[in-house]
Amino acid sequence: MKKTILYVLLIIIALSSLSVANLKLNDSAVVLTIQGGIGPAAADYVQRGIADAQTNNARMVILQMDTPGGLDKSMRVMVKAILNSSIPVIGFVAPRGARAASAGTFLLYATHLAAMAPGTNLGAASPVSIGGGGMVPGAKSSDKNKKSHQDTMKNKVTKDARAYIRSLAQLRGRNIQFAEKAVSEAATLTATEALKKNVINLMAKDLPDLLIKANGLKVEVKGQSMVLDTKNIKMVHIVPDWRTRLLSVITDPSVAYILLLIGIYGLFFEFANPGFVLPGVAGAIALILAMYAFQLLPISYAGLGLILLGVMFMVAEAFIPSFGALGIGGVLAFIAGSVLLLDSNLPAYQIAWPLIIAMALVNVVFFFMVIGVAIRARRRRVVSGREDLIDRVGEALEDIEHTGQAKIAGEIWNVETSARIKKGQPVKVTASKGLTLTVEPIL
Repeated sequence: MKKTILYVLLIIIALSSLSVANLKLNDSAVVLTIQGGIGPAAADYVQRGIADAQTNNARMVILQMDTPGGLDKSMRVMVKAILNSSIPVIGFVAPRGARAASAGTFLLYATHLAAMAPGTNLGAASPVSIGGGGMVPGAKSSDKNKKSHQDTMKNKVTKDARAYIRSLAQLRGRNIQFAEKAVSEAATLTATEALKKNVINLMAKDLPDLLIKANGLKVEVKGQSMVLDTKNIKMVHIVPDWRTRLLSVITDPSVAYILLLIGIYGLFFEFANPGFVLPGVAGAIALILAMYAFQLLPISYAGLGLILLGVMFMVAEAFIPSFGALGIGGVLAFIAGSVLLLDSNLPAYQIAWPLIIAMALVNVVFFFMVIGVAIRARRRRVVSGREDLIDRVGEALEDIEHTGQAKIAGEIWNVETSARIKKGQPVKVTASKGLTLTVEPIL
């Protein structure tokens, strides 16, 4: 068993060491592709890809993207990796029909050289993590205060995003006015318009065309001027590895949410029935994966606390019947926590209502039926062993003053009593101690 565990650990370590480091990247252009939303998995993929390209002496990194945007936290991780790269990072919005919206616009501004394919667009970088909405006529004072607070928070987030993209535009010498409008007014541009307004450096049909047009251009990398030499350079495409794919799965809000509940169920089963092992192991693994995913996601700890509180209330209802008060409160807390769990208005980072309702119903069935049955079974009267003899009726085999023998449940037992019992008189078992039963006469 120990050898098996050791072999598994060695395999995991070996797999974790597999990266672009095993590829020959000398004097090559490493191509990283972002397809879809920007989240923790994409940030990890780009961050590690740029780091490995530098370590293995690649000449440059090409970041090809087609994204609607994503999480601010993940975007900033990627921007930091680009800004601190010791080799040029070329941003390329491609293929035709692709876009670099929202967080993608920040990434394109951060790259040392920005390019777009014909038929692509960028912009619409307004922050959407803070909810808004117009004031309703006749709204109460508390509603107005809430709206004012929301406007203040949205204004702060927007100003911060404007300053961030403005700093990137100044660093790369690109159009500052459009950068600010993309954030404050959700402005957009096509590839042709972006080239005319100095938002990007060039347009290219595809990757080979990009390398041809980038050859000989000057870029500034960490304060030093550098001339791009892309003539006859080979391209190495790095695809997401198992780690990135795993992150992509577990950082899906719905998957992380389900892992959290599996972890809670598994540990509860293990604590309620020690010795099963499997529920405890599965629950612990699921819970750790869920916690890892949540620390990468924009989680609301109030929402997480409400979920845990709801589960605790439902467990308490199974042990301490409260005529439904704890159970109903637990279900309501669970649903409220599930709604508030993720602090983001991005559709890709929300838990679907059907899943929330389904899991709430599962909780109700699980805690009120399954656990209720288990607890009732635990409290059921013992039907075997000496404990089963309590309240049984037997017959005295002799006159008994203090101790003697009686036939109970078809067996002869040593009995003791504080009363006088005549031979043949019915007796009732009141307690057991070792191999001796305590009885009392039935008059």
